[in-house]
Parts: sequence; C-alpha cells; structure tokens
Amino acid sequence: MKTGNDKKPANPKTAPIRGFLETHYKHFNAAVVIDAAKAWVKHLEQGGKMFLAMAGAMSTGEIGISLAEMIRQEKIHGISTTGANLEEDIFNLVANRSYKRIPHYRQLSPEDEVNLRDQGLNRVTDTCIPEDAAMRKIGRKILRLWQKADRDGQRYFPYEYFYQLIRSGELEREYQIDPKNSWVLAACKKGIPIFTPGWEDSTLGNYIVAHTIRCDLKSGQVVKNGLEQMQLLIDWYLKNTEKYSMGFFQIGGGIAGDFSICVVPLVIQDLKKKDAKLWGYFAQISDSTTSYGSYSGAVPNEKITWFKLSPESPRFIIESDATIVAPLIFSYVLGR
Repeated sequence: MKTGNDKKPANPKTAPIRGFLETHYKHFNAAVVIDAAKAWVKHLEQGGKMFLAMAGAMSTGEIGISLAEMIRQEKIHGISTTGANLEEDIFNLVANRSYKRIPHYRQLSPEDEVNLRDQGLNRVTDTCIPEDAAMRKIGRKILRLWQKADRDGQRYFPYEYFYQLIRSGELEREYQIDPKNSWVLAACKKGIPIFTPGWEDSTLGNYIVAHTIRCDLKSGQVVKNGLEQMQLLIDWYLKNTEKYSMGFFQIGGGIAGDFSICVVPLVIQDLKKKDAKLWGYFAQISDSTTSYGSYSGAVPNEKITWFKLSPESPRFIIESDATIVAPLIFSYVLGR
C-alpha cells in the first residue's frame, strides 16, 4: 500500500531534520505532521502567505528559537497571539538568566508553591518567570511609553509599544539571550503586525489598569482595543490576499485563533464582500479532544459552515504537544 509519505526522503546531510521526519513519521499523528508541513511548503511555493495563531505559554517555552527564523525567512506573514506570549518573549529576552526551572514541578506541595511565590517567581509548568527582573522591569519601560502617548494624545496597539521599545535601542544592553531567538524582535524587524485579542488578560494589561486607577495615566485608552484590532486585521487580510491566498496555522485554541480566523466570515457575511478569499490552508496543533461545543477541539470541517474554509482548503489536526511538534514543522518548512 502506498501512502503520501512514499516519496524519497530528503538528503540527511543537507536537511537532517526533514530526512529524519520523512523516514520515521509514517502514520497517525506523526504522518499528519509531515502532511501539514508539506502542504505549508506547497502553499508558499504557489505564492500564498501564512498567518500564525498562537495560544499557550509558547514564549516562555522559548518557541522563538525556531519561530524567529520562520519570520525572518518570510514563512510567516502575520501573527495573532495572546498578550502573555507577546510580553513573555520580551521578558525572556532581558531576564532569561533569572528564570528558574523546576523539573520536578509535579511533585510540588502547596508549601513549595508559596515559597516560589514569596521569592517573586511566577510558575508556568516547569519554568518560573521572575517578577522583578522580567515583569516589573519591562512594565516600567512600557509605562513611560504609555505616559508619553498620554501626553501627546496618541494611541497605539499593544505590539506597537513593544516595537517602539525595541527600536529605541534601550533594551540592547540588557539582552540575556541571543537576540536572534526572540520572535518579537524578528517580527519588529520585518514590520509584521501582531494582533493580541483580549490583551488585557496579560501582566501588562493588568499593569495599565492599576496605573490608571493610581492616576499615573489619565486614561488606559492609550492602548487601542480589540475592535480596532479587528478593523486593522480586516484591512491587512484584504491587502495581503489581493493576489494569493492566506493560510492559517494554529497552535492551541482559544481567542488567539478564534478572533483571527473570524475575519473572513466578517468580510464575506457582514461587509458583503462575496469575492473575498477563504483561508487557503488550515492546520492546528492541539491537545484538546473533539467534544460537544468545544472550539479548541472542533474539527476543521466545522469551519466550512462558517465561511472560514472551503472544501478545497488543505486542513489538518495534529493531536499532540505543540512544544514538541511546532519546532519540527518549522524546521521542515525551513528545509533543515
């Protein structure tokens, strides 16, 4: 019986990761990894672009090591992610040496957790983010940008404040990792938008509310809201799909994916632009099982009924851990 993976494997000397995957990833979720990666490559070769929707704590998991190069090589053209992922990439950039890894996190007692808390260490699975060295440090720098915008009567999207901070050069002397491993730095250099629906559900989102209440800011409205982000996304999507289609690669579920994928039915059904292109590719890495009413676990076919995908759109669900699978797919697409 022939399968979609019977093609001669890549040269192990020039593309060792591709070669390994093509040799060993033959069936089940492993086979879908290869199928999704090959379809991504084909989509780009046909002139298409790719949009990334990213949930989970991927930045604290240092996804930038593989994701940043995808951005630099123009394999990804726009991003929707949680406010936490946006800020945590920069936290890691300037405070990595102060992070604490807890390999035995499953064995922690409530008393152990209190001890971490009292040391100012905020735990994300096996990794603790240092409150002062990361969150408060960046918070103080971003606050000055908010205050300047407040004085000038200006308003910006969350990612634009980070781009301002990066372009100021103020962070460069504080880098604690190789800057090539920061995906936000890579996105800034490429000038691609980072949409952060529900941004207020983040450390800095909480931070701006506190400073508004304390009257350090006249108004928290210096940050543009989610409705304005959707309008920007509409303009961006239509501009970037004038000639070719846009693919959608999703890590996890939740608002990062649902917000951004809905731009197409909005354009078609609410703006009555019937000639707008549907998403031309869809793949999702998720550990959510398919269940009644679960968006995160919804099968791709369901999206056809919502004017998100067409019957012809390649679509894949990889039921696995994104921290393991995403770097492999990125490496495959990069031809490594």
